[in-house]
Amino acid sequence: MAGVSNAVPPTSRATVFTYDGWRREGSTVHFDVRLTHSLARETWEFDERLDWSTPGVEPLLDLLAALIGLSYYKLEIADTVDFGPLGLRPSGRDLLRAAFREGLGEFAFRNHLAPLTPHLVGGHDYDAVEYSGGDGVLVPFGGGIDSVVTVEGVRRHHPVTLFIVSPSQGRFQPLEDTAAVTGLDILRATRHLDLPVLRGPGYRGHVPVTAIIAVAAALVALGTGHGAVAMSNEQSASIPNVVTPAGSINHQWSKSLDAEELISRALLDSVGPGLLVASALRDRSEIWVAEHFARLEQYHDHFRSCNRAFTHDPAQRATRWCGECDKCLFIELILAPFIPRQRLHEIFGVEPLSDPNRFNQLRTLVGLGDQKKPFECVGDPDECSVALQVLAHDPEWSNVPVLRDLASQVEPAHLDTHLHSRGVSHAPRTWLL
Repeated sequence: MAGVSNAVPPTSRATVFTYDGWRREGSTVHFDVRLTHSLARETWEFDERLDWSTPGVEPLLDLLAALIGLSYYKLEIADTVDFGPLGLRPSGRDLLRAAFREGLGEFAFRNHLAPLTPHLVGGHDYDAVEYSGGDGVLVPFGGGIDSVVTVEGVRRHHPVTLFIVSPSQGRFQPLEDTAAVTGLDILRATRHLDLPVLRGPGYRGHVPVTAIIAVAAALVALGTGHGAVAMSNEQSASIPNVVTPAGSINHQWSKSLDAEELISRALLDSVGPGLLVASALRDRSEIWVAEHFARLEQYHDHFRSCNRAFTHDPAQRATRWCGECDKCLFIELILAPFIPRQRLHEIFGVEPLSDPNRFNQLRTLVGLGDQKKPFECVGDPDECSVALQVLAHDPEWSNVPVLRDLASQVEPAHLDTHLHSRGVSHAPRTWLL
């Protein structure tokens, strides 16, 4: 398990972490939080098409500010959080309480900290507005197979606009290339992290980014007259990575059903039922998503789910699939039952499934490692095991003995029944041979 990285000594931990609110200048919003020795300011540049006079915008900015603060709270881990001037209803406080404990659960686990349960003070209640709803669906778009399948599914029934958040260091080219294939309009935001503060002394670790994106998308949807936000979080996002005596640790907590319900309640209490925010894939598995993505051949040469392509520093971004990270391995594993091996190699340029150096990572993906899942956005061990069982009996992969060896160690399943129960409409390509 990961150890402490750049952790400040306990005597340096702050007593109170304070929000200083936000300030808007046109379509630019500054979010301020106060650390022990400095002020941290994160800035978001939103699309100029937002109508900032729309009722409900300010409460959503308050909620967004509260979630953004998590990135800076983790540097000092104060025992008390003061929301200061922010407006938060009880459901918003419930969301933040869970975000500290569950959303920062992996962060606390990796830094050998107890679950984070700060005392929440300050802030104020407010009267909710009733957003009357609008037309069309806003889809936060990350360029991976999940968001592609969401876009293509939703656009059959509703007008769709993409929402893309980019870092200040520059847009992610694979994401942009994949978005271009959709041919859809894009609403954008640029996030400027306070990098000097984040690179200073303090704890390091994962924050619930998807919760931040969901609330930012709700804000953009409200300000542009959309009626819904369609997230792309499937059922395996609710499966924890590690179970400890203190509770479960889920890298994808902010993509989970629990987080979705908390976010939905907070938004409902702020702007009423006129804005729906929910995942279009919540009852689907990654196997179902992979099967449907396999049919969308126009995207195959453009998408990239390798995390090394999405680092903030452009000089460090991979220009191809690295073939080494858990995400590369998982995406190839889950697509392999539905896309011929040669075509997969053309798409990836590498073949992590046949790389002996990926053996231990593959064991973890299928549930044979010490963790239930790696700390990545990957599917649950059951569906990974099903994909592995398919490949173990596929003549195209017969020269990769590690697949057969691992498949013999996982619990055998009746593949047809298992796949059907997870929403796959027909057997994988290999079963038709």
